[in-house]
Amino acid sequence: MISMTQNNVEKWGTYEITLKGKAEGNPFTDVEIKAVFTSEAGDSFEVEGFYDGEDTFKIRFMPNRTGLWKYEVRSDIKDLDGMKGEFLCVDPSEGNHGPVRVCNTYHFCYEDGTPYHPFGTTLYAWVHQREELIQQTLESLRNSPFNKVRMCVFPKYYAYNREEPPMLPMSWREEDGRYQVEFNVKFFQHFERLVKELMDMGIEADVILFHPYDKWGFCSMPEEVDKAYLRYLIARISSYRNVWWSMANEYDLIKPQKDWDGYFHFIVEKDPYNHLRSVHQCFKFYDHTKPWITHASIQWQGSLRSWSGEPEIDIGINLIPKWREMYKKPVIIDECGYEGNIEYGWGNLPPQEMMNRFWEGVTSGGYVTHGETYYSEDEVLWWSKGGRLKGESPKRIAFLRTIIEEAPPFLKPIKLDPMMDWDVHCIGKEGEYYLIYFDINRPVKRTLKLPEGKYRVDLVDCWETEIHSLGIFQGQVVIRLPGKSYVALRIQKMENNDDWIILREDAKL
Repeated sequence: MISMTQNNVEKWGTYEITLKGKAEGNPFTDVEIKAVFTSEAGDSFEVEGFYDGEDTFKIRFMPNRTGLWKYEVRSDIKDLDGMKGEFLCVDPSEGNHGPVRVCNTYHFCYEDGTPYHPFGTTLYAWVHQREELIQQTLESLRNSPFNKVRMCVFPKYYAYNREEPPMLPMSWREEDGRYQVEFNVKFFQHFERLVKELMDMGIEADVILFHPYDKWGFCSMPEEVDKAYLRYLIARISSYRNVWWSMANEYDLIKPQKDWDGYFHFIVEKDPYNHLRSVHQCFKFYDHTKPWITHASIQWQGSLRSWSGEPEIDIGINLIPKWREMYKKPVIIDECGYEGNIEYGWGNLPPQEMMNRFWEGVTSGGYVTHGETYYSEDEVLWWSKGGRLKGESPKRIAFLRTIIEEAPPFLKPIKLDPMMDWDVHCIGKEGEYYLIYFDINRPVKRTLKLPEGKYRVDLVDCWETEIHSLGIFQGQVVIRLPGKSYVALRIQKMENNDDWIILREDAKL
């Protein structure tokens, strides 16, 4: 028996086929169930299905083109093999821009070409909490600036995370020389519901597939079990357009080390939609130049203006431009430290420093992910369990996000004056737009050598979230500054110079 959840589906939505059938052997691993989807234009996708319990199999597909699609089921369950159907793919709804892709080498955009600027946060184990806390987390996200969430599939066993989760994702045992794997259908239904809720909120789900903070054995499963898990997860959630694959959090701490290259090959083979792929380190960098890596996901809990790690990178004013050139890919500092006050050095940054690291990273040509660890007697800390955001940096991160989204797309590291700008971070578009960040430095003035034309100069107070117009200038000028940390200059070329007098009257420090 076959049933469909809908006759029409929007572009980059999820079309679901539900099949009823009896399986011989283990329905999770011993059954072939897939469908070939073909569009009117001739596009063809082979998509694997999965067992959803109670003699039910499902196949989910994300169409990338409007128009009529036809499909045919292929299965070793005789009653299901050869079943056919069709559906109409209609225009995407408002806010649906498709999956995120790499564009212009160092940046991201949605598949429809809309620029995407990741401003992420960290919620490692939020899916493993009670429903009341999960709903509180979702409400906090709705009112936050964050459009990406780093989240684990497997539960976490670490400081402030010692409780047994409500459900475990899977179990396995060795039997007759092979492994019998059983997935907890209720858990994965729960997990995919939360991925979809994030999608409906416009938030990307950066799904962490493995991590070392484990007491249940998930980080040391045999390769056969690992691949059964990856195959099942990909079949269940890859049709959601907001999914990213993070192979591991702190991959280098997982012992014994896995065949990471082989696992990436496996994901590339099984994921029909080519979602973004990365891996995150604690100490030893993965080789992000490898072709299956779409972007560099980096842990760097210090200033981006110094270096004491990889010998092949020279000391310089900042690291992101060097990583960009090394990897020729977007760079996300996915773990820059945590705003909070717990006892660990990585978890007690003041909010000013969290904000500063965002500004450093973004004005160096990269992206940064937020984290928060304020102590609570109930041990509900945002970085793992979610709940309520308590910190002061999200408001400032929202301010930065607005500035970046209002700027021209695809800004790059740039300098107005190479001889003078060694001490600042700056991104821009040559001759059109410059965003100069002074970091913790607090000059009272700055000499600018502006390109040809007239430019509006704004003072940005990053902590107070204020923008003050200083006027319109041309040539070499001296700009007066307030002598305080965490300020920036936004410099934009003027197309119409008639505003000169008004802007000069509004100028203030």
